[in-house]
Amino acid sequence: MKKSIFLLFAIFIATTSFAQKYQANWESINSRPVPQWFEDVKFGIFIHWGVYSVPARAPANADIGIYAKYAEWYWKRIMGNEKADVLFRDYHNKMYGEDFYYQDFAGSFKAEHFEPEKWADVFKRSGAKYVVLTSKHHEGFTLWPSEQSWNWNSVDVGPHRDLCGDLSKAVKDAGLHMGFYYSLYEWFNPLYHNNLEKYVDDHMIPQMKDLVTRYEPDIVWTDGEWDHPSEKWKSTEFLAWLYNDSPVKDRVCVNDRWGKETRGVDGGYFTTEYDLVHEGKIGDVEKAWEECRGIGTSFGYNRIEDLGNYMSSDALIDLLIEKVAAGGNLLLDIGPTADGLIPVIQQQRLLDIGSWLEINGDAIYGTRKWEGAKENKAENVFYTKKGNDLYVHCTKFPEKPIEVKGIKGAAKVTLLGTNAKTGFKKSGSKLIINIPQLSPVKNPSEFAWVFKVEGAL
Repeated sequence: MKKSIFLLFAIFIATTSFAQKYQANWESINSRPVPQWFEDVKFGIFIHWGVYSVPARAPANADIGIYAKYAEWYWKRIMGNEKADVLFRDYHNKMYGEDFYYQDFAGSFKAEHFEPEKWADVFKRSGAKYVVLTSKHHEGFTLWPSEQSWNWNSVDVGPHRDLCGDLSKAVKDAGLHMGFYYSLYEWFNPLYHNNLEKYVDDHMIPQMKDLVTRYEPDIVWTDGEWDHPSEKWKSTEFLAWLYNDSPVKDRVCVNDRWGKETRGVDGGYFTTEYDLVHEGKIGDVEKAWEECRGIGTSFGYNRIEDLGNYMSSDALIDLLIEKVAAGGNLLLDIGPTADGLIPVIQQQRLLDIGSWLEINGDAIYGTRKWEGAKENKAENVFYTKKGNDLYVHCTKFPEKPIEVKGIKGAAKVTLLGTNAKTGFKKSGSKLIINIPQLSPVKNPSEFAWVFKVEGAL
C-alpha cells in the first residue's frame, strides 16, 4: 500500500513538473523556451497570397521607401492620401475606374491552377524546412472557411476552396513544418474601428483559436499589431491558451508581433523585415530570431517587378549564410499569382538554393552562431558551428589561405562537395587553411564554398 502511494506521488510530481502552466503575463510567457526545432531548421518559405494577388501591383521602381512597394497593401494604398498612395490610386482609377471597389477583385481570385502538392514539392526541393502562409492579411480575407469572415473568405467567394487546409496537408505530407501568418488588425472592418474589445473577443481570438485547432500549425506568425499595445489585443491571454491548452502546446513557435511595444522584446522568436530592425539588437542577442523578406521588393506578387528588382540566386544564398551565421533563420517570401502558380523566376531562385543546400546543408541545418566570429571578421567570410566542428563559409572563392584564430584543434579540413585535398597548418590557436586547386569540373558550387574543420572547438 505504501509503495503504491509513493509511486502515485512520484508520478504526480513528475507530471506536474513537466506540465508548467503559463500565466497571462509577459514574464511568464517569455519564460517558455523557443522549441529547438525552430533554431535547427534555419530556412523557411513565406507565402503572401490573397485578393491583392489579383491587381498584383506596386510601384517597384519609385523612390517611395520599402514599405510602399508592398503589393499586398494595394487596398489600403488606393484609399490613402500619401505620396505613395497617389501612385496606387492613379493606377487603379486608370485601369479599373473610380467606381471599381477593391472587394470586386475577390471574384477573380480563383486559384484555378493551385496544386498544393506541386507547391510542397518545390518547397522541399528548395531545402526549406518550414512554410508560413498568410491565412489572413490586413484586408481581412481568410484563406479558410472562417465563421467570423462570412462571405469574405476563399470558400464563400473566389476559389471556393479551403486553401489553408489543402496546403497544410501537402506541406505536412512532404515532411515540412507548417505555419500560418495572421494579421491581428483589419484595415476596413467596422467592428475593429468601432469596438476594439468586441472585435478582439468575438472576431480575432475565436478566429485564431479556430486556425490552431483546425490545422494544428507549428508556427503562429502574427502581424498588424502596431495600432495597440498587447494588453488591448489580449495577446498574453491567447498565448497562455496556446501554450497550456492548445493541441500544439508542446511544439508551437510564435514570433514577437503581439502589440506595438513587443517587437524585439516579448513573445517568441524576434523578427526583422528587409533587414529593418524595429526593436532590440537582433543578431546580437541569444534569443532565436528570423529575417523575413521577399525575393523582390514586395511580399505579394507584383507583376511589374523586373529582373532588376529580384535578388539573384547568388545574393540569396549569401543572405542565407549571413543570417544563419548571425544565429538567425531566413524566411524567404514568394508571391504566387491569383490563379495559383508560383512564378517561374521565383521557382528558379528556390531550386538554386536547394541545389546549394544539397551540398552544403550540413553547414546550415542544426548549426549555431560561433562566438569567435567577431575576432575573425573578414570580408566574404562567415562561420557556423555544430558540436566540435566549425564551418567556414566563403561567399567569394578565396584567392589566398584563410586564417582562423581561436581554434582548439583541427583533425581534418575538407571543402564540402569535393574530394579535393585541403591542406592546413595549426599553430597555437591559429589555423591556416590552404585553398585547394579546383577545375571547373570539380568545382562543387558556383555560389558559395564551405570548409569544414573537424574538432576545431
